[in-house]
Amino acid sequence: MRKYLPKSFEMEELAAWYMRYISPLALIAGFFADNLILLRRVDVWTSHALLFSYLVLAALCIVVLNLITTGRIRAPWVIKITPLIPVVAQFAFGGLFSGYLSLYSRSASFPLSWIFVLIVAALLVGNERFVRQYMKFSFQMSMFFAVLFSFLIFFLPVIFRSLGPWMFVASGLVSLALIALFLHFIGYLMPELLKRERTRIARIIAVIFVIFNILFFSNAIPPLPLALKAAGIYHSVERTQDGVFHLGAESQPWYWGYVPHEVVFHHTPDGIAYAYSAVFAPSGISTVILHEWQYYDAPVGEWLTKATVRYPIIGGRDGGYRGYSFYKSVVEGKWRVNVITQYGQLIGRISFSVVDVDVPVAQTDVQN
Repeated sequence: MRKYLPKSFEMEELAAWYMRYISPLALIAGFFADNLILLRRVDVWTSHALLFSYLVLAALCIVVLNLITTGRIRAPWVIKITPLIPVVAQFAFGGLFSGYLSLYSRSASFPLSWIFVLIVAALLVGNERFVRQYMKFSFQMSMFFAVLFSFLIFFLPVIFRSLGPWMFVASGLVSLALIALFLHFIGYLMPELLKRERTRIARIIAVIFVIFNILFFSNAIPPLPLALKAAGIYHSVERTQDGVFHLGAESQPWYWGYVPHEVVFHHTPDGIAYAYSAVFAPSGISTVILHEWQYYDAPVGEWLTKATVRYPIIGGRDGGYRGYSFYKSVVEGKWRVNVITQYGQLIGRISFSVVDVDVPVAQTDVQN
């Protein structure tokens, strides 16, 4: 048991002990706490307060650490705790990456968005090995700009109750303005540090800014604060007076909900295909959602749009605003229904194959 305890109470030894034994457990515990307790919704003040506190803590660590390394702070007790400051910075950045993974992964319901989510996941896991990098000013600022930009992407739309590409552009401009002010403040305190690192930091921030824009406009960044809560293809949809949706679903084995499988829709000559979706939006936001019905033309090798149905949604419901569309003329082959915003951003996708049958298959009633 002794080998798992710190050999001494020196700051360097405590920092190394924390990184080896406590940090991995804290990462797992923090991730589950973010998912299950603290970050249930993107539009509540507790989520914003938690992430903002991490941002403030990370900024304080950057300032204090560089004041020490440049000799501005020389108090013996501060010098003694210097090895722990990168650990605290790592904790703050890890909390931010964990929160972003929690929020963005809930919205990433189609393959392309997982590019961005996997990047965040890699940063979260890699954060455990970045502790030495946090001593470098250029690394500190690049990480801080990335987490600041990621925060503003969903924070500004919630605050201004508005969605669209211009909100992303505004998020980028505000993040550039804030990082410029932060650098100006650091330059006021430590001019020689900023003068030495200015060019390198400007290049890194420019690269991160361009990457974020490429990911967003290629639909690789999930369109937070919107998130797809539920979606599927059904044989019937009926809404009762008490607001419950009854969905006619094909009977499936109980375990199909837990394993990947191809969705097959058995279509009768007089049958109709219904696409159902529940899209979460923050309170106070109203927007338009589109169902884009597409058929895969195998000889041509392209997805052909057969119909596009629009309907308005109102934010605030935990389970998402529910809506549906239908298409009567489905034929055998591969189909998909893209759930998109009025600006063309993918929120989710329902992929399925149509098989013609003469007799309706067994169905179960699913309530939402």
